[in-house]
Amino acid sequence: MAMAALRREGRRFAPLISPHPMAAVRSSIIPAEEQVPLGVRSISTQIVRNRMKSVKNIQKITKAMKMVAASKLRAIQVKAENSRGLWQPFTALLGDTPSVSVKKDVIITISSDKGLCGGINSTSVKISKALHKLNAGPEKETKYVILGEKAKAQLIRDSKKDIELCITELQKNPLNYTQVSVIADDILKNVEFDALRIIFNKFQSVVSFLPTVSTVLSPEIVERESEAGGKLGDLDSYEIEGGETKSEILQNLAEFQFSCVLFNAVLENACSEQGARMSAMDSSSRNAGEMLDRLTLTYNRTRQASITTELIEIISGASALEG
Repeated sequence: MAMAALRREGRRFAPLISPHPMAAVRSSIIPAEEQVPLGVRSISTQIVRNRMKSVKNIQKITKAMKMVAASKLRAIQVKAENSRGLWQPFTALLGDTPSVSVKKDVIITISSDKGLCGGINSTSVKISKALHKLNAGPEKETKYVILGEKAKAQLIRDSKKDIELCITELQKNPLNYTQVSVIADDILKNVEFDALRIIFNKFQSVVSFLPTVSTVLSPEIVERESEAGGKLGDLDSYEIEGGETKSEILQNLAEFQFSCVLFNAVLENACSEQGARMSAMDSSSRNAGEMLDRLTLTYNRTRQASITTELIEIISGASALEG
């Protein structure tokens, strides 16, 4: 019994009875996360040099990405400005009525395939979710059509059952009307809708973009709105050549309107993406520069401290030999 009690007491005091008594006292006073090995006076200059090297490499990458985004922005911006003249006549003729109430809504969320471009993708997804919640109802059906990998990654988490179609790698090749019209035709063939609500970021400047919703109605809803005294009442005043009926004309106009609006939306969103990437990479480069300044100061102080310590040791040793 006595030996068992003695062994228990020995286990209790074992941390204090160690070959390194200073280490035991130090561990009881200083928290574990703040401790450094015995004999280490300060951070190693090699660690600081490695850290400075990695920050310099990151800064080179962010500066290069900013330059690439700037070159892409100039090319896409010209296309986006020219495409604005395509959908404006349709808006003047068919109108853009986001408040129209329909049974089948399809929300087309346009995003980028790559990240590092600020919060433009998160903004589009938030608006899509809010619009989905606003149009939800017992007799209504709301589906998603996603253009871009980033919106797909966010919406698939909690809205997977509502996703009707996903299209990615839009900017793998230079954007043109032929490519976008094929995408528009694919959406029209595979998705049933009464209203298409296209969500994108409209380009205003390099540091500014405006989340926008454009609405394209199906030919049946357009005809219903025109009969109810809508803007399409003026369509009867036009002289139409050929044997097409009014419903066929509305069908063609709605399809052409959708492809034009989608083309402009994709280009505007691509401009906003490159502008946001320029801003994000510029901020990252500045932050890397500030971090590099702090690391340089730490390196100089550490190096100076090590030199001073070595000099003190040399002088102390020489004095001991002379004495």
